Amino acid sequence: MASKGRMFAGCTVALATPFRDGEVDEPALRSWVEWQVAQGTPILSPVGTTGEAPTLSHLEHERVIAIVVETAAGRAKVVPGTGSNATTEAIRLTKFAARAGADGALMVAPYYNRPSQEGIYRHFAAVAEAVDLPIVLYNIPSRTGRNVEPETIERLAAIDSIVAIKEAAGSLDQVSDILARTDLTVLSGDDSLTLPMLAIGAEGVVSVAANLVPRDIRGMIDDFNAGDAPAARERHARLFPLCRDLLGLAPNPVPLKAALALLGRGNGEIRLPLCPLDEAAAAKLSRALARYGLLES
Repeated sequence: MASKGRMFAGCTVALATPFRDGEVDEPALRSWVEWQVAQGTPILSPVGTTGEAPTLSHLEHERVIAIVVETAAGRAKVVPGTGSNATTEAIRLTKFAARAGADGALMVAPYYNRPSQEGIYRHFAAVAEAVDLPIVLYNIPSRTGRNVEPETIERLAAIDSIVAIKEAAGSLDQVSDILARTDLTVLSGDDSLTLPMLAIGAEGVVSVAANLVPRDIRGMIDDFNAGDAPAARERHARLFPLCRDLLGLAPNPVPLKAALALLGRGNGEIRLPLCPLDEAAAAKLSRALARYGLLES
């Protein structure tokens, strides 16, 4: 079955949001976008989990979207996070993204209020009906408290503007089920599972690690698509420890922000309730960056 949403296949960076003295650091954000464009990153996804969207005000959320779209200037697609636990808020944010010139919207399942599968379906369907913009579903039950079941995803896939899904439930069985039921473009939501998911039919990743090594993430996907499985496995094996520490030492994006600061690409500032790495975790992260060759040991 040919997939829809192929425009979002490949490597998408889940873009971090830089802060300075408690405010969004707009010059740094523009610089980070320029760096990604120079690296050849084809798709940018700001204001998601990695972008600390839950700690941004509504005005900040919109401002980050506008800055990324403006700075990318068509050189990379922009698919911002516009999800919410309130359907009206998700509609408002998605309408803003459309007006700002975004290429699509990444929409996390409603969180905290733990809706039924029917409620999840109606939520996404309401946004799709209200806004003319391609939608990438985002399933991450570890954060939302609800898995979007394959049966629900199958129903949603019948809506024309819902074209892809970022799948972060951590289950290859669920990915296989989604691929069997739908023509959505499936994207990995976990860097460490990207290659296994590609092997069963996924077509890309929304990547945290691509904030650091976008060319390597893209290279692994390119190797796989070229039929060079050994090269793809070699890249995966090298990336795996880095991805594990970026996601396993503390909640995302705490380790990522710390890594960016160690590499001279930011100050590491995060917002409460997130807090910095402790000394032991920071040392482990430094060692991981050094092993990868990003930092001198």
